[in-house]
Amino acid sequence: MDDPRKLPIVYVRGFAGGTGGINKAVDDPFYGFNEGSVHVRVGADNQPLFHQFESPLLRLLREEGYELLVKGDQAAYLAHHAEIPANTIWIHRFYDRSATTWGGSPQEYRLENAAVDLLDLVDRLREKTGAPAVYLVAHSMGGLICRCLLQKVLPDRGRAADDCVAKFFTYGTPHGGITFDLGGGLLERMRDRIGIQGADIFGPRRMYEFLTPQAQTDPDGPPDGWDARPMPTGPGTLPLERVFCLVGTNPTDYDVALGLSSAAVGPHSDGLVQIERAYVPGAQRAYVHRSHSGRYGMVNSEEGYQNLRRFLFGDTRVEASLVGYRLSGDDDLVWQAETRLAVRGLSVPMHERFAAHWSPIQLDPPPDGQEASVPLATTFLNSGLRATEGEPMRFVLDLRLISLRETGGILNLFDHLEQSADFADMLVIDVGTPEGDPEVEGIRAAWNSEIEGAIRDHSATATPRADEDPAPGRWVAHIPLPASAASLVGPDARIRLVATPWT
Repeated sequence: MDDPRKLPIVYVRGFAGGTGGINKAVDDPFYGFNEGSVHVRVGADNQPLFHQFESPLLRLLREEGYELLVKGDQAAYLAHHAEIPANTIWIHRFYDRSATTWGGSPQEYRLENAAVDLLDLVDRLREKTGAPAVYLVAHSMGGLICRCLLQKVLPDRGRAADDCVAKFFTYGTPHGGITFDLGGGLLERMRDRIGIQGADIFGPRRMYEFLTPQAQTDPDGPPDGWDARPMPTGPGTLPLERVFCLVGTNPTDYDVALGLSSAAVGPHSDGLVQIERAYVPGAQRAYVHRSHSGRYGMVNSEEGYQNLRRFLFGDTRVEASLVGYRLSGDDDLVWQAETRLAVRGLSVPMHERFAAHWSPIQLDPPPDGQEASVPLATTFLNSGLRATEGEPMRFVLDLRLISLRETGGILNLFDHLEQSADFADMLVIDVGTPEGDPEVEGIRAAWNSEIEGAIRDHSATATPRADEDPAPGRWVAHIPLPASAASLVGPDARIRLVATPWT
């Protein structure tokens, strides 16, 4: 295909557990990437409604023109064809050699071996397609296999990660390992010592082994306070802006082990991975109220697919931050922001962070001499998905500011109003070329409280916001908060929008 964005996609599945789970996994031709769903929680009283999501696999085939080249054996097809198209999807079937259903003597699963095999697949795809690199799409443990490739296997061979991988998307990957609210650390120590069904790969000792290049490995193990989440930066590494982490915030619907997993991990999780351990610092991320897997899981969800599709194939990235805010000098007040981001034409939000989902944004005073700034959301837009050519790309950022009074770390209920925002409004944002004026580009934004009638009827006819960055291809605009917020966060509080091309 002529579209340079249509690189080969390699899907890497998550943890299957012991032999029984592995045998079940290998019976699926596509390792679960083909699974859809028919439930979505958008109904009244939190009741699920019917919503037919075909699966990310079918959607990529239908909507992005990808192909599946299996012909009885994906590996055999790849081996016996000198040239194959770049717009193809491939499954990294790393569990096959560890299954007992083929006969013979299965090999013990080891994550490092799966990463080495992944490099072999990536190299063959680049050779046969002529593509400069591939996209890696991974669920759960699959993201750790990909990180082992990027952070250990390639550096150990003297190769650059950014020469092989163009973008890396993870669903619910435990980038910081898996820990539990229960047990006071005992459960983690037992898991890491015994390694039941290989689950010690989610503990710091094993993670240090498979995420650290040989030349940098300390034989005594990870140093005190070692954090598995950060990915290396610098020449030859995959830039963090090319990494996307989808974070789940719904543990309730994760019913593995009859709900014991979500109970042990705790409510601030997707049922298996705690929220703060599900992303790489500095990478792109979005929060969705979905569980780790299952009927309401991230992979087989509309939210997950829409974030994936726009990250891989979008052409514009927009970052929204709250800047210039000034908090009350009352030391007993704790401030939080809640956000939801919705793109025009989609049936689900792309991103939402709420206190009720254990994921609010904490607002802290800035260091002395610095302006307050906190990221609210980043979204990827695709001008090719607009309903009408020439219209701007529209999304809405729902913003709520909430103050909580605490005394000695205990919530003061004397004047408390649960889940009541001190400020709440929606910023309607239009990016791109407006209808009827193809020569004008930029950012238009208006608060819902200032718009008459329904948002869907609002026309982006106003003059674009002044571009505050002279660099070509980069639009920066600041939108002051409505006057009603001035007494809460000061008159200089504003939303900073930065729109840049995304390729």
